[in-house]
Amino acid sequence: MKNKVSILSLVFVVCAISPVVATTVSRVDVNGTKRMDAESVRILADVKAGDNVGAARINEITKKLQDSGYFSNINVSLSGDVLRINLTESPIVSQVTVEGNDEISTDDLKKEIKLKERAAYDETIIGADMQRLLTIYQRKGYFGTKINPKKINLDDNRVNVVYEITEGHPTYIEDIDFSGNEHFSSRTLRHEILSREHAWWRFMTQFDVFDEDRIQYDQQMLRQFYLRNGYVDANVIGAKGRFTPNREYYSVTFNIFEGEKFKFGKLTIDNPFPDIPDEQLYDVIKMDTGDTYNVDKVEETVSALRGAVADFGYAFITVEPIPVKNDENKTVDLQFKIEKTNRIYLNSINILGNVRTFDSVIEQSLPMREGDPFSLQTIEEGRQNLMHTRYFKNVQMVPTRIADANMMNLDVKVEEQPTGELSGGVGWSNINGFMVDAGITENNFMGRGQIVQIKGSLAQYQKQALFSFTEPYLFGRALSGGFDVAYTMYDYKGLTGYDYDRDSLTVSGRLGWKLTDHWSQTMRLSAAFDQNSDPQQGTGMEPARLYSLGTGFRYYNLDTNFEQNTHTGFVSNIGATYTGFGGTTTYMRYYGDATAMVKFLDDRWQLKTSIEGGYLEPLADSYIPRVYRYFLGGETLRGFDVAGVGRIGKNSYSLGGLWKVNGTTQLNFPVFIPDEYQVKGFIFTDYGILGDPDVPKGQENAAYLQKIGSGWRTSAGFGIYWNTPMGPMNFSWGWPLKIDENDKERRFLLSFETQF
Repeated sequence: MKNKVSILSLVFVVCAISPVVATTVSRVDVNGTKRMDAESVRILADVKAGDNVGAARINEITKKLQDSGYFSNINVSLSGDVLRINLTESPIVSQVTVEGNDEISTDDLKKEIKLKERAAYDETIIGADMQRLLTIYQRKGYFGTKINPKKINLDDNRVNVVYEITEGHPTYIEDIDFSGNEHFSSRTLRHEILSREHAWWRFMTQFDVFDEDRIQYDQQMLRQFYLRNGYVDANVIGAKGRFTPNREYYSVTFNIFEGEKFKFGKLTIDNPFPDIPDEQLYDVIKMDTGDTYNVDKVEETVSALRGAVADFGYAFITVEPIPVKNDENKTVDLQFKIEKTNRIYLNSINILGNVRTFDSVIEQSLPMREGDPFSLQTIEEGRQNLMHTRYFKNVQMVPTRIADANMMNLDVKVEEQPTGELSGGVGWSNINGFMVDAGITENNFMGRGQIVQIKGSLAQYQKQALFSFTEPYLFGRALSGGFDVAYTMYDYKGLTGYDYDRDSLTVSGRLGWKLTDHWSQTMRLSAAFDQNSDPQQGTGMEPARLYSLGTGFRYYNLDTNFEQNTHTGFVSNIGATYTGFGGTTTYMRYYGDATAMVKFLDDRWQLKTSIEGGYLEPLADSYIPRVYRYFLGGETLRGFDVAGVGRIGKNSYSLGGLWKVNGTTQLNFPVFIPDEYQVKGFIFTDYGILGDPDVPKGQENAAYLQKIGSGWRTSAGFGIYWNTPMGPMNFSWGWPLKIDENDKERRFLLSFETQF
């Protein structure tokens, strides 16, 4: 009996294992393919006639074909010594689109989609795509978003795939709280982070929508804030948040450990370069012993030391600040350790990214040349020069060290921007009354750096047409040249302050050149052919010819933050012009102006003060008509009407003056609207004085000349500047503080400009 059972068991085992015994296949048959040939399938499966194939190998072949992604159905089997592979090919994706998205651009979403056109349709890839898209929406605060992938069958086994998106409502930040803060109020800390509590007026920003990445960045900003204010041990332990049940609102609490406040202790520099005076390095340190510890000052000092050392030709140095914290007296000693290197020279300067602007135009703005010693200061000066051209949205100077050599290459990477400007303006407090003007300016004509301007204006009291051309590098040298043609019709008879008519055609040419890095000079030759009426002379329209030659000097030295559009530095002009050469009037005109600016508080604030003056000197007993004198008011003295200041004639028109002095002090500051909207407020005070007029012979004792109108005038006011997507808009209101009874007021000014 036992022997019979053993024999039966053996027969059963043999029968059970017989299907998986490896077989040498005589051929491999492939069925069901349309696009792919059989041999390609055999290569993908890595199988051929003569191979030994069993159950394990069949599983391996099946997996390889599945992993290829080309097939939606796979069946591999042995029929005797023939291996049969029956397939159904996956459809080919013809098009991948996204629909229903408003809050996130299609381009940004498509970057996360891995299913590509002309690839095989694969539902596993689609599932992963959906998760990535949902993650993007959730990071933006749209937790209710739903995504439905839709497959649209086409002819020839092709499909379109559409990711249909139903965007949920945003999750707003309802509360931002802090715990552990004893030295700074929660209100102060809220201003130091990007996230904002939801309010109806924040409709123009997304900072009140929950964003997980932004919350993480807020923690870093809080840490930096404490390090800027002396709390070297401060740390943001974490941010605890909670959603409302419907996920419409989110509340977050930042847990803070502040620690003690520290000051700077002893400050030393380890200078390994005998040819660099220690005094020059200590001069660039941005803090003093006893100052509150500020990590920004440490970083600024490191950067300044690198620049100071690099100016001696030692590039790529490392400056390591080594702090020593003294808990007893709450100080941090700092040693700035400088790593010694050899002098570095420029090997090549490569200009990248310019599609439109000629290399020669960019090179002319660079103060360095190949073979010069490397200098961070010079490189930064070149970057500032290129940004000041306004040809580029961004300029990066990227130095690259050449291995085993004291040389480096410099890549000048530029990102071009539109250089044409389409401008339009409307205003009420300028010399034109109500005015509409329009113009086209190309600041980089044909990529050659040339400036071409066509401008026209239609106003209540004035019409003007202007054409101007400037070549900034005449004859390939640092010599600018250009010409201007302007025709202007002044109808000031209806404007009480002026009360004259004037038609003028002016043709002028000019040359300019640099004297030093900051000083330049300009020469100008012009001819004006006028028709004027002057009630002070008591005549009708009279012809006038003015031939002039003048020169001017300009000083320009600004450090600019282009993102905030704020400046620190000084700009000044001074010059003189002789008018005569056989014309109808002979006189000298002297002029000058100066403007000083300083940016502060993270470059978001700017204080600006300026003053200008002019003087007309009649020559050869020549009379200077009113149309060529100085007037004060309007934009030159806000709060006062145009030509609303000074002595007045018998019909209440302004007589103007042979000299003037006026100026302004203005503070520009950020408002509660986020910086990205580029809205700033300003307050100002203006002042000015206008000299006596010229008097025709025989009218020296006229009664109207005795009317009071001289003396200083002052005004103050405020305004709003908004750099809209269409262009900047400027609103200002001014009120006179010191005014004469004959002066005329004008309170409001609006102007705007747009770019293309």
